[in-house]
Amino acid sequence: MRAIDIIAKTRDKQTLTDEDIKFFIQGYTKGDIPDYQASAWCMAVVLNGLSKAETTALTLQIAHSGEMLDLHQIAPFVVDKHSTGGVGDKTSLVVAPLVAATGLPVGKMSGRGLGFSGGTVDKLESFSGFQVSLSTEQFLAMLKEHKVVISGQSVDLAPADGKFYALRDVTATVESMPLIAASIMSKKIASGADAIVLDVKVGSGAFMRNLQDAITLSELMIAIGRGVGRKVAAVISDMNQPLGNAVGNALEVKEAIATLQGNGPADFREHCLTVGGKMIELGGKAPTLQAAKAQLADLLDNGTAWGKFKEWIIAQGGSEEELDNPDLLPAAPIVETVPAPRSGHIAGIDAAEVGKTCVAMGGGREKKGDPIDYSVGIVHHAKVGDSLEAGNPLLTLHANSAESLAAAKARLLTAITWSDEPVEAPPHTLKIIG
Repeated sequence: MRAIDIIAKTRDKQTLTDEDIKFFIQGYTKGDIPDYQASAWCMAVVLNGLSKAETTALTLQIAHSGEMLDLHQIAPFVVDKHSTGGVGDKTSLVVAPLVAATGLPVGKMSGRGLGFSGGTVDKLESFSGFQVSLSTEQFLAMLKEHKVVISGQSVDLAPADGKFYALRDVTATVESMPLIAASIMSKKIASGADAIVLDVKVGSGAFMRNLQDAITLSELMIAIGRGVGRKVAAVISDMNQPLGNAVGNALEVKEAIATLQGNGPADFREHCLTVGGKMIELGGKAPTLQAAKAQLADLLDNGTAWGKFKEWIIAQGGSEEELDNPDLLPAAPIVETVPAPRSGHIAGIDAAEVGKTCVAMGGGREKKGDPIDYSVGIVHHAKVGDSLEAGNPLLTLHANSAESLAAAKARLLTAITWSDEPVEAPPHTLKIIG
């Protein structure tokens, strides 16, 4: 068997066997197959696709390229979630302790932000001392004792995915449904969870720009997960405007804390209840999604979820003092509220432009390894559909320099569109599958 023959089969739209895929993935992981052949095969996949059976085989081979966690020594049933990324997406910070507060363990490995999509690990590192680099033994111990853990991805977990992702990033082969699905699901399968809820975003601030693509990707990932005995569902939601009000690491942590204390923006609270509700429904803690959401709403409102969050953050080394007083979290030296330049109705907020502005302010990375400023970001005071009078608060900017603030203000004012006529607030949850 030769790598060139496998490349040719995909190029010619012939079906790869499980052995073909195993040979290619193992060879590339070990270094026997060079980058130029792997990139040629990825481009063939981008152009011609893979069948569901081929994609499932690819996912399993990537998953088995490294360590496979067995969480059943910790608990009989563990749940996880995965977000496809977005702007203002601090969902895991609320959902993980919220679901764990029901007694259902949540074990999750998360990534850092790249581009305008923020990363859960970066947000958690806003807490002084929080430990994101956990060994497998530490990960399992946290899950066993506290029923909730979020860490950075282990280098031993699905190493083939790490190699392929770095290659795809520089060879224009990221945009492929089979390769995206295999990348996401291989890590989830290797992480050992029994049930996975896919938090799929669609719109200007998401990788999936239209609903049909989001549905196609969701259905493919669900089929892969169910094919290996996992319970999988997808929540598809709107990302044409930021989720919640805050964009920026420490600002999003503060908004997550407010939500866990029974407050927080309505759209973000509802999103967390839907994603978390689907998790506990799959985990057998509630008979229906409606019952699950009601159960979780009680845990938000009575302080139980907040208590679990504090327990978790402290257990992973985070500052108890910052938990009790979020004003001690990283704070920008310059804070300015921008008034509405006119009266009218908010017709649109370009989520991608908001995310890119936050990155330019220092709150994200242009490339892996770049340092970030945890303190900077944007807080919106109005959502699409809201009505404002000229001079009402529109945005509050948290910046580390006057120049950065001025540039952000100019960009964000052009990212917001207005209407003289009333605008209906768009639906947030677009579809639930599974």
